[in-house]
Amino acid sequence: MIEVRVEDLAFYAGEAIVRPATATFDATTPLLRRLEVAAGQKWRDQLVLAEPLAVGSAVVTGAGELPTQLLVHAIVCSATERVTRESVRRALRSALERVLSWQIAEIAIPPLGLGAGNLDIDESAELMADELARHLATAAFPKRVTLIAETPDEALTLEGAVARRVQP
Repeated sequence: MIEVRVEDLAFYAGEAIVRPATATFDATTPLLRRLEVAAGQKWRDQLVLAEPLAVGSAVVTGAGELPTQLLVHAIVCSATERVTRESVRRALRSALERVLSWQIAEIAIPPLGLGAGNLDIDESAELMADELARHLATAAFPKRVTLIAETPDEALTLEGAVARRVQP
């Protein structure tokens, strides 16, 4: 049900990617900026907000030119609210609720909340594993979660957190 892979997120071909973002839909790390480039300018031009989104919320959009169908934007910070364990937890919980309501069977998730001055990979992995375990214990969707790591070390950290918290 949960797999960890070292992969470029822009090549994930399942139904949806959970994308950590700021309240104005901006990318939170260089990896996620590459994902935006792969989605294409037309996709970026369609992301129009009347006002910033609330930290801890999530919204679903199309995925532009990416091989996946949808992006679930998990809002982890804003101009006035920095990334915290709680903001990442709330954003992931909201994203998983959107996945459930849209009945999205396959999702990919990179580590949430990383970046300069934010969470480290250990904190991110532990809270993601906690939220995934809580959600998957009762929810029908998603049926398959792929945690996408950028490096083998990140993958080991994610695998360890999942092994400690998620029941097979």
